[in-house]
Amino acid sequence: MKKTSLTRLTSVIGKSVAGFQPPEDLTVSEWADAKRRLSSEASAEPGPWRTSRTPYLKEPMDSFNDPKVHRIVMVAASQVGKSELELNIIGYIVDQDPGSILFIHPTNVDAKEFSKLRIAPMVRDTPVLSAKVADPKSRDSGNTILQKNFPGGILTLCGSTEAHALASKPIRIIIGDERDRWAQSAGQEGDPWALARARQITFYNRKAVEVSTPTIKNASAIEKSFAEGTMERWCVPCPHCNEYNDIKFSDIRFDKEESVVRGYRSYKATSVRYICPHCGGISDEKAVKLKARNSGKWIAENPAAYERGCRSFWLNAFVSPWESWATIVEEYLNALGSSKRLQVVFNTRFGELWEDRGDLEDEDAYMGRREEYPADLPDGVVALTCGVDTQDDRLQYEIVGYGHFGETWGIQTGVLMGRPDSPEVWQRLDGVIDRVYRFKEGHGLKVSTTFVDEGGHFTQEVRMACRARFNKKVFAIKGSSGGQSVPYTAPPRKVKITVDGRYLGTAWQYMLGVDAGKLKIYDNLRVMTPGPKYCHFPLDDDKGYGKDFFHGLLSERLVYHAGKKNPWQWQKIPGHERNENLDCRNYANAAFQALDLDLDRISRDIKAARSRKTGEAAAPQTAQQARPQMPVKAKSKKGLSKFYDNW
Repeated sequence: MKKTSLTRLTSVIGKSVAGFQPPEDLTVSEWADAKRRLSSEASAEPGPWRTSRTPYLKEPMDSFNDPKVHRIVMVAASQVGKSELELNIIGYIVDQDPGSILFIHPTNVDAKEFSKLRIAPMVRDTPVLSAKVADPKSRDSGNTILQKNFPGGILTLCGSTEAHALASKPIRIIIGDERDRWAQSAGQEGDPWALARARQITFYNRKAVEVSTPTIKNASAIEKSFAEGTMERWCVPCPHCNEYNDIKFSDIRFDKEESVVRGYRSYKATSVRYICPHCGGISDEKAVKLKARNSGKWIAENPAAYERGCRSFWLNAFVSPWESWATIVEEYLNALGSSKRLQVVFNTRFGELWEDRGDLEDEDAYMGRREEYPADLPDGVVALTCGVDTQDDRLQYEIVGYGHFGETWGIQTGVLMGRPDSPEVWQRLDGVIDRVYRFKEGHGLKVSTTFVDEGGHFTQEVRMACRARFNKKVFAIKGSSGGQSVPYTAPPRKVKITVDGRYLGTAWQYMLGVDAGKLKIYDNLRVMTPGPKYCHFPLDDDKGYGKDFFHGLLSERLVYHAGKKNPWQWQKIPGHERNENLDCRNYANAAFQALDLDLDRISRDIKAARSRKTGEAAAPQTAQQARPQMPVKAKSKKGLSKFYDNW
């Protein structure tokens, strides 16, 4: 046998035998520390890999070696090393635990780019890998950009739309990159991830690794996968009290410097610090990151999922060694006003899900708009109304103040627990609408009109309660969602009250075009400068205007459905199941519109009361009492027409 033939045979046999050698006693992180080298074109810090630089990646990597764990989920912001998690696992498999790997990306283009820009440099610069994975340019390598052979295994890369690659043959290890950007279906064959996992069934030592930046709440595939696992967060001990917390943007405080050049605003973040949610201690970035590096740990919210073989991890950029807090905050500040740019910041920096609300800002932006009121009623309020939403176990309400040109002030919102057929819950509502809400000088206003939703399981009871409060201008309302063509408010009508088949009389009912009302609310919320149509909110948690209020107020969006009679329809935003705050504001606005007040006259009365020098508070009055009288018809009037002469 010629020497060249013998050499070639030895080489082939040697590679085959190498695939059967037992692995060294190393975990993925230990293997990476010992053998992995970072490439200059793919890393800001080329050279030997050091897990100590990113200690939060140690457990996610080493969970691959845990025989109990078959599934690993990593939800991560950008610049925290999530791609290195995938690369280190691939490198470990090639060198220590050979097997079949399917590496799935959103598209084939993504797969090719990852192969060329990340996998090829890793193989080239890590000697133990370059010795086992042939250069694809060599004549007999058997390797291509999307397929890498190595002793004992094969690495196949593909896009999420490639059904034939996902369902053709058994695979022991699957890795899914950027899961939230995948196609909904691989051709006509269904969910790509389900197709890929079905190929693992015969392997007792199967592993499935999912990695992604989060996207939209309740529409995110990686969010659902995370919830199926241990739900672990990288937590850091407070430098003051040593309590462990996940570092969140809501706990970051900062000052800012604003500059305007040629009409364009830009911001610089200064004095960025962390406020511990347990003790309130203030810490700078250096102190927190030092604690994170030395004492950070993963804390599971759902540890029972470990017994089902799934560990899931969630990570944001505030612990990244490569991102400064000031840079993250500046990206946020410069994105304000653009929902698309804000989504990028929330997903890639805060590591948080985005709630798709069209072009409206999110709860945090409206929380930042809250302001100090000098008293119950700030200057500018000339009338008050109340909107009430009924649920089976409670009444929820909001009192809104109104001024000139559509300017509004949130005054108070709350929940009154109790069934709507219970007299006690209505008595508590009386306490809300009978109260005098005062200006800082002492004079005040009472609620002029209250609109109560009669929908739900207690329609007749609501009508009875409203009829009993007719003298307080409490009226039942019924919403109509027939599209924008339905008028917001219309003259009231009488409706029957029937309980257990017994006719008990009538009550006044308003029909509301709730779709038109919601559009008006959201149009006003877009106004950014105090004045006409601007919505004010109090910086007072006792008034009920916390994040939950804005979560409910911003709970719906207008969606176009082609082919429907009314194609524009309001739908709840994923993750916003409670919309009572939006409904209450809608009913309060409708009540104000139905009043048809002379705001100029009321303003003069309020100014007159303010200018009195007696020191006594002016007698409270409703806006209805301040309304000028209309000409009275000769015919005597009955019912509601006594209060609304112009109808």
